[in-house]
Amino acid sequence: MAKQKGHRIYRWEQAELLATRLDRPMGMLGVIFLFVVLGQLLVTDPFWTRTLAIAGWIFWAIFAAEFALRAIIARSQADFWRRNWWQVLFLLFPFLRFLRAFQASRLLRVGRAARVSGILSAGVRGSRSAGRLLSGRIGWLAAVTAVVILASSQLLYAMESTSDYSSALYETAMATITGSGITSTDTFSKALQLILASYSVVVFATLAGSLGAFFLQTQDEAKSEDHAPRHQ
Repeated sequence: MAKQKGHRIYRWEQAELLATRLDRPMGMLGVIFLFVVLGQLLVTDPFWTRTLAIAGWIFWAIFAAEFALRAIIARSQADFWRRNWWQVLFLLFPFLRFLRAFQASRLLRVGRAARVSGILSAGVRGSRSAGRLLSGRIGWLAAVTAVVILASSQLLYAMESTSDYSSALYETAMATITGSGITSTDTFSKALQLILASYSVVVFATLAGSLGAFFLQTQDEAKSEDHAPRHQ
């Protein structure tokens, strides 16, 4: 009995070690997945459409397996599901792609919802990946901002607020940085610009706080050196 218990604990520890080692590779896959979704949105060639669709499902299977591994090795199942229940929703979003067949019928909104859900899932995965790959606050903020710009531009294009993706990318980048720039006047564009404007305020407040903390730390270090006893 003790031997079996020890073997079970050993396997548990090995699974936890594996999950820890997967952090950075899964982070890289999360960033790549964002570009795969972007490719699915833009390509029209049947070969590339099929290739990117297969790649998307492979990525989804990897993400689902990693989530299942973390759920299995969680020491407190209650705490795990309380913190991560929302991730299940984003893992289920890709199944809406099966409903894209409705695009040929009157249910165009269902097909559009499938595209939007895929973009949201990729955006959330990309932002979480930035947290796994980058530990510095400034670097993490820059990476998340890039993910926000990419995901927002894809949403603007998918919602047909603009027919040119390069324009959507430029306008969402300007809205994320300056708080304005989206020229479309439909309801979704206005709501997106409001969200990006709010995000830009948070970004600049965070940058100001980080820079202020850096200069204060530099001044404190300089004062400490000035007051330090000097040996002849």
